[in-house]
Amino acid sequence: MESARTVEGLLREHGRTYADEAGITLRDTPAPLYQLLVLTVLCSIRIKAATATAAARELFAAGLRTPQAMADTTWQERVDALGRAHYVRYDESTSTALGEGARLVLDRFHGDLRKLHEEAAGDTERLRGLLREVPRIGPVGADIFCREAQAVWPELRPYFDARSRATAAELGLPHTPAGLARHVPPEDLARLAAALVRVSLSSKTSRSSPSSPSSRRTSSDR
Repeated sequence: MESARTVEGLLREHGRTYADEAGITLRDTPAPLYQLLVLTVLCSIRIKAATATAAARELFAAGLRTPQAMADTTWQERVDALGRAHYVRYDESTSTALGEGARLVLDRFHGDLRKLHEEAAGDTERLRGLLREVPRIGPVGADIFCREAQAVWPELRPYFDARSRATAAELGLPHTPAGLARHVPPEDLARLAAALVRVSLSSKTSRSSPSSPSSRRTSSDR
């Protein structure tokens, strides 16, 4: 009963996915899946999650919602869009990564990440490996993508990475994916994973002073 109340509170107070925050209506169709990949790339460096989601919204507002649109822009146009979201310090390297990633998605998957999903054939580790072929996405980035993509790719469920499981344990919740999955319907698994990550970030911020190195959010913070 206590666990049920805790989960209910998590979903109510923190259960917004990062895709939703970035303005992505996630569906199993090419454009939203690519937008999730863009968000993953933006989150995969030392930058606040709020800045990454703001940068994603700025790119999408500029029309860069598909790999073809991203590939058709200039490096400077992407830098300018990132700058408008105050995504600074990493704007130039990120612009390069986004351009190279768009071309990889076009060349390797014909612009449709459902083909990546099909190539993984239900093997989560294979899917993570394919994601890591995208410039800048490493193990943590693959976790970010899979946490969110489980909303539309049932084969990933239940997906809770090490950070979300550790937070669950701290809150007295089951700390295995199967254990956590027993508390929510399948359609809420991505929301619960996001909520646990948000609580982890909030707890980390409250424990660290703004000038402390440990207070800086890195790609592992999301």
